[in-house]
Amino acid sequence: MLSPEKIKRINELANKSKTIGLSTEEAKEQTKLRKEYLETFRSSMRDTIENVRVIDPDGNDVTPEKVKDAHNNKYLN
Repeated sequence: MLSPEKIKRINELANKSKTIGLSTEEAKEQTKLRKEYLETFRSSMRDTIENVRVIDPDGNDVTPEKVKDAHNNKYLN
């Protein structure tokens, strides 16, 4: 999870970019922060998907094999 300070800074830079523009240094900072945010988001989403179980209305586990394999590989290694 990204710290609240970093999220606040991302938003500040985005707003400044839309209004008066960013300096070269600020643009580099924005790129770095966005990359870090996306990595964190993707990791969190991957963890969520790997821990999901799909159950049909009859109570059968119909989780795709790819998801089951990813879950097993993560916790068996």
